[in-house]
Amino acid sequence: MIQKLKQLDRTILIVLFGFGVISTAVIYSATFGTKYEGLHMSNAILFGVFFVAMPFAALFDYRLLTGRLAYVLYAAGIGMLLLVIWKGEDINGSTRWIGIGGVQFQPSELAKVFTILLVAHLLAKRGGEQLQLFRDVVPLCAVVAVPCVLVLKQPDLGTAIVFVSILVGMIWIGNIGKVPMIAGISVLSGLVWAVIWLFHNNYVLLQKFVKPHQLARIQTFLDPASDPDKSWHVRNAMRAVASGQMSGQGFKQGHLVQHGFIPYSYSDSIYVAVGEEFGFLGSAVLLLLYYVLIYRMVRIVSGSGDLSGQYLVVGVISMLVLQIFENIAMHIGLMPLTGIALPLLSYGGSSLLTNMLCIGLVLSVKVYGAEPRLRS
Repeated sequence: MIQKLKQLDRTILIVLFGFGVISTAVIYSATFGTKYEGLHMSNAILFGVFFVAMPFAALFDYRLLTGRLAYVLYAAGIGMLLLVIWKGEDINGSTRWIGIGGVQFQPSELAKVFTILLVAHLLAKRGGEQLQLFRDVVPLCAVVAVPCVLVLKQPDLGTAIVFVSILVGMIWIGNIGKVPMIAGISVLSGLVWAVIWLFHNNYVLLQKFVKPHQLARIQTFLDPASDPDKSWHVRNAMRAVASGQMSGQGFKQGHLVQHGFIPYSYSDSIYVAVGEEFGFLGSAVLLLLYYVLIYRMVRIVSGSGDLSGQYLVVGVISMLVLQIFENIAMHIGLMPLTGIALPLLSYGGSSLLTNMLCIGLVLSVKVYGAEPRLRS
């Protein structure tokens, strides 16, 4: 066991420790003097527990999870999402959580991990051969579509987009053919174009296909001046980030964050607190940490001799990259506002558990990826 612990990627462990320190400090600043004061201690405890447990989780052979057990885990994930629809708790108009002993747990987070495992298993069965549209791509799309649709019913558009990103990233690396690739890009581009066209030319028809809260976010993104009240969050977020300038206003000195103008500045909008208090330099350091984390994961992919391990890591990379890009972009006006956490920084036990579990699996690929393939 000691020898395998030595094989863990130390750079990733150092980066994760850095995220733990930054996350706790920013949450402390964002909640100071509010009813949420003290969340930074909960965050520190959760981060500490997961950080200590993760290396030992990495010692568990990931190949057992990307074998036939992937079907069982995937079914469990779908079961949890169905349970949310049946007995989920409504918080702020969304039913995404299940109460367990006074703690809210978000099953869609674990469902992402289980979906990655099953897609990795199915792709590995092809042995690196080029994927065919009806034989391979369509079944893979169906696997991802089931949890995606269930998440949309909660409703949680942000997480649904993450499922799509996972699928796109994994089948791209899975050797997709030109025809399915062009077809997929065409469909996605067509959907985006259709939404924009309907917004400007047939708003009534668009209302029939898009939920009111989602329509409000599209309107805020495409035409923020049309309704200042609906764009209040985004406009304040952009003002806060801009006010940080080069070096920021200082720790606990962010005016908009400290005075409650940024909703959820300790969770989904935590990047705004970083931008306002630490400026461009703080944001650059944050992005550098993400870059190093993703880069080390890419190195693990290139060093693994097992296809299922390679696909697993690519799925995790796809999940993280989408969440990082979407969270930051939506607070600087480049993407519509959605409910999506900034990985390893936002406060949230379910999100942190999922991210640390995924990184543990990535480290497991580094430890076991070069060994002979287990039978599944």
